[in-house]
Amino acid sequence: MVNLFEIGIVFRGFVIVNHKFTSIPDMNPSSSAEDLRGAFIDAINSFAKSTFNNCSLEYLEMQNLLFIFKIGEILAGDSNMKEPFIMYGLSKRKRNSDKFVKKFYEKLEFIMQYFKQKYTGEDFTEIQKFQDFKKDLEDYFS
Repeated sequence: MVNLFEIGIVFRGFVIVNHKFTSIPDMNPSSSAEDLRGAFIDAINSFAKSTFNNCSLEYLEMQNLLFIFKIGEILAGDSNMKEPFIMYGLSKRKRNSDKFVKKFYEKLEFIMQYFKQKYTGEDFTEIQKFQDFKKDLEDYFS
């Protein structure tokens, strides 16, 4: 997708896999930024869900960035209930964000289903096992 900086998946507040297409302009890259990003995504979506009666946040606009979120559910191997996972995308801010988000959501349907099919019942505490999905993200969104 054009102008997509990064795409990834957050589970239990951690970015378990992501792919960076290009660096985000005017951002200082650091190893803690990814951890903070996962915690932020999880927290802001939990806030929206609990405050606004199970509504999920679709996107945020910040300066020149568009932060898009889509929530799915998956059953992890160490749980007996489905839990949320959040697919996110970071892109250049658009003039018509709603239209871009709608197209992005349509594109996410397949890759989210594929992720659920591939990893339902897996141990999500072993984050290394998701690194092969990074290639799937790259191939699908390039």
